[in-house]
Amino acid sequence: MDFDTIAAVATPLGEGGIAIIRVSGPSAIESVDKIFKGRQRLSTVDTHTIHYGHLVDENGDVLEEVMTTVMKAPRTFTREDVVEVNCHGGIVSVKRVLDLILEQGVRMAEPGEFTKRAFLNGRIDLSQAEAVIDLIRAKTDRAMKVAVNQVQGKLSNLIGKLRHQLIELMAHIEVTIDYPEHDVDDVTRNLLSEKSRWVQDEIAKMLRTAKQGKILREGISTVIVGRPNVGKSSLLNSLLQEVKAIVTDIPGTTRDIIEEYVNVRGVPLRLVDTAGIRDTEDIVERIGVERSREMLSKADLVLLVLNFGEELTDEDRKLLAVVRPMNAIVIVNKTDLPQQIDLDEVRGLAGDLPLVTISVKEEKGIERLEEAIASLFFAGSVQSDDLTYVSNARHIQLLNEAHKTIGEAIEAVESGLPVDMVAFDIRRTWELLGEVIGDAVSDDLIDQIFSQFCLGK
Repeated sequence: MDFDTIAAVATPLGEGGIAIIRVSGPSAIESVDKIFKGRQRLSTVDTHTIHYGHLVDENGDVLEEVMTTVMKAPRTFTREDVVEVNCHGGIVSVKRVLDLILEQGVRMAEPGEFTKRAFLNGRIDLSQAEAVIDLIRAKTDRAMKVAVNQVQGKLSNLIGKLRHQLIELMAHIEVTIDYPEHDVDDVTRNLLSEKSRWVQDEIAKMLRTAKQGKILREGISTVIVGRPNVGKSSLLNSLLQEVKAIVTDIPGTTRDIIEEYVNVRGVPLRLVDTAGIRDTEDIVERIGVERSREMLSKADLVLLVLNFGEELTDEDRKLLAVVRPMNAIVIVNKTDLPQQIDLDEVRGLAGDLPLVTISVKEEKGIERLEEAIASLFFAGSVQSDDLTYVSNARHIQLLNEAHKTIGEAIEAVESGLPVDMVAFDIRRTWELLGEVIGDAVSDDLIDQIFSQFCLGK
């Protein structure tokens, strides 16, 4: 495919030691060569080499001191000629270098356009391309491992094996239809039933990892709730291991939503510290309480905090009733104080919810809380090297449809319907699996996927 030449800053904006401007396309080397002064012309150097020199403007004035990497097609990320210019990481310096490159007839890249070209040029499939953004956004080692596996094509390989089996089934169906005199209908039906069930089982295995994979990809939306002054903000600070929330003895200190990511045993939590839920006449605090109730209704996990040093109040009992049907953990904080709370009553109101006693002040019980969180979502075991992890919502939807469609094919075979009718469901399953890796997707979907990427990737 023919493309123009594009460029973008590939490193985060702001001050830094170095910045990298990436250029890709048929005239990438020629365009940078016009403004590069070094011992050799970039057009004459070997591929995958780096060269010291200066960038000069149209008047011959030195603009920047740079190291320039030349990579020739097809052994590049985009399978096009690629030049990466390493310059000093100042905001002004980077802008001037980028502007100078764009003046050579190079276009500013769109978000994700480098990865999009890698996909369109056949270097990676769509599931691998989508995994690139997961790799960039990974919040934990486990999430990163899942993304790396997908970038390496492990999900793609499994999808490819399933599609190969379906192609073989379609071939058998064609033989049965075209050569009825060979009387292979029974053999074809047995094969259809056996292979279709195998495909269905493999899709089911992938879907069983979907919940965990999606959590590792997006994080668990976790809301900390409770009455004012029970230690919600202290718990947030303890899990983050840094002071993000103001902590005082004055009830109602937190009046708005505080949101941070935290890594709990390899599981990313999107932690939200809320305003203490209580009836209040303070207008600002009342708005915070309403926001807390709204966040509570959207949470994947609720951490309800109670006070070990106080008796249960009606507000505590109402909160326990609200969170009881949810994914929640009841936390009794401040065990460093003399016990006033009735733990038996708490257990009765909590039902089957996990109950953990902690003292944030003395840093006791935090490990038990982390273990309870991991156990609630992953039964204590997440294998990040699982080759069939599915974490992308688009993939999950397509796999669910494929599982349903192959199930309809199995029902059709076992109910004795003609094999040409079964072929429709087999082919549809093959197409749905193809959409996962990008074999049959619309231009609009491709544009939507790559628009989520940052510039320079």
